Amino acid sequence: MKPCLLWTVLVALSIAMPASGRQADEQQLTLDRCVAVALERNPRVLASREDHRAAVARVNQARALPQPVFALDSDLQPRPFHFAGSAERYLGVVQTIEFPGKRAARGGMAATEAGQVEADADLLRLELTYEVTEAFNNVLLAEERLKHAEEDRRLSREFLSQTELKHETGDVAQVEVLRARLEASQAEAAVRVAANDVTLGKARLNFLLARPEDAQLSVLGALKQPSVLLDLSELKHRALSLRPELKRVQFSVDRERLHTRQASLAYFPDFEVGFAQHSLSGQPQSWDVTLSLPIPLFFWQSKKGEIAEAQATLAGAQRELEHLRGAIGLEVEQAYRKTLTAQQQIDLFEREILKQAEEAYQMFAFSYAEGEIGGLELIAARRTLLQARQSYAQALYDSNVAVAALNRAVGR
Repeated sequence: MKPCLLWTVLVALSIAMPASGRQADEQQLTLDRCVAVALERNPRVLASREDHRAAVARVNQARALPQPVFALDSDLQPRPFHFAGSAERYLGVVQTIEFPGKRAARGGMAATEAGQVEADADLLRLELTYEVTEAFNNVLLAEERLKHAEEDRRLSREFLSQTELKHETGDVAQVEVLRARLEASQAEAAVRVAANDVTLGKARLNFLLARPEDAQLSVLGALKQPSVLLDLSELKHRALSLRPELKRVQFSVDRERLHTRQASLAYFPDFEVGFAQHSLSGQPQSWDVTLSLPIPLFFWQSKKGEIAEAQATLAGAQRELEHLRGAIGLEVEQAYRKTLTAQQQIDLFEREILKQAEEAYQMFAFSYAEGEIGGLELIAARRTLLQARQSYAQALYDSNVAVAALNRAVGR
């Protein structure tokens, strides 16, 4: 092979190998990686970022100063719009000056609204983290059920082979063979259902990760009992400091306080300052300064209503904040109790149920092989074993989802 051709092949391989490695890494995802991808790519998260950017932009708009006004007053014109023949002219600018505190209150209200939007974005990320965690564990559960269904199919096939052999030797009737074939068919159907559940679970996870639903996906992890901080008072304390809903309502309270202040400041009028050059035919140029101050004689009733509305809204926001604190404490306690129940269920399976189901099946399988029992007893034992394994996987799933719900309730 020519040196230049060999060099070209080596370069192509060096480019292709990292790309394939990146593709494999992207397809095999841990839970932490799934959460990170969702928070980076999910359209809802991206939309919330744009909403926050828009809210921040409105803060600058609210704090903007009134624009000056250019003023031209052309008097004593010989005919309309004959500016050149004007005998008297005023040329200057007029600037509106707001009463002190109005601009600060308006900007503060816009800033609190931006804080509310940011709190909504934090809440969305918190909910999305829970959804991804639940979907990830759902895939693990579906794969675990598929594994148990395949094992049950293997046992049912062994049972069928054993029963057919017994029938050939005259130890069992034809009805026993039919029953064994039915069990094998049902086990085969259960495998197909379990495989379909795996496909659907991966499609949902891909959806949350903003990936094509049919994209190849392999999750790295296993259903196992999670560890969790079991100090209820500490969890409640954290929730009251971390939950985005509390931050949002607190921003709402601050906004209504500023709204009340803004409504009170509306009693005080703004004023205008004008500065112009005065030109009069046959006279030297002079300067003209004007100061105008509106008198709010006819606006007291509406302003009183605005203040009353702001005060009532503020009181409502404070009550909502008080209610939300209690609701969050209750939510944390409920999630905490569910986590404890799930862990107790797992302990019961590991300590008693799984071992007893395994021993019972082995005992019945031996007894059937020796001809001491019929096929119905062995079928019941196999189904019990399958149910125990499936229920144990469900308990592990419930425990992981309960911990995820507890983290969501705490605000982590």
